[in-house]
Amino acid sequence: MTAMRIFFGIWVCLLTACQPTYNWRDVTFEGTQLKAQLPCKPDRAIREVIIGQTQVKLQVAGCEAGNGMWVVMTTRMNQGLDPSEVLQGWQAATWRTLQAVSPQSRPWPAPQAVPGAVRVSANGRQANGQSTQAQGVWVAWPEGDGVQWVNAMVYQTRIQAEMADTFFEGIRQP
Repeated sequence: MTAMRIFFGIWVCLLTACQPTYNWRDVTFEGTQLKAQLPCKPDRAIREVIIGQTQVKLQVAGCEAGNGMWVVMTTRMNQGLDPSEVLQGWQAATWRTLQAVSPQSRPWPAPQAVPGAVRVSANGRQANGQSTQAQGVWVAWPEGDGVQWVNAMVYQTRIQAEMADTFFEGIRQP
């Protein structure tokens, strides 16, 4: 019986050791052409939020992997809104919630995107007061008679650059 317990214990350890921390998978969003990759099976939600001065339905897909949270949010808005105003308003709300300190922004290359796509990083605090690093991408693509707005975020105590790059590069609009 003891040998069986030892064998079972080794088997469980091997199984858990073989489980990847990041199990990348494609994620789609209903009613859009947007595709993203998340490092784990996402939970999904739809939330009514105000972006800029417009109330929208925000589709959210997110999960936890590698001691971090990975989230992709998207909404469709009518054309005619000032892209820089929408992107700046959305970023400001995110950083305010995170109590971010000195967000650092750089252009983010997104083929066929509306001008103004950015990748931003900052240090901040989670709701529980714990320090965290955050990186996000804000981008918009023309789609039909509207614009598909996207925000992808990763929150970790210490962001792994390679994993964040993989996450952001997985966001695409065919």
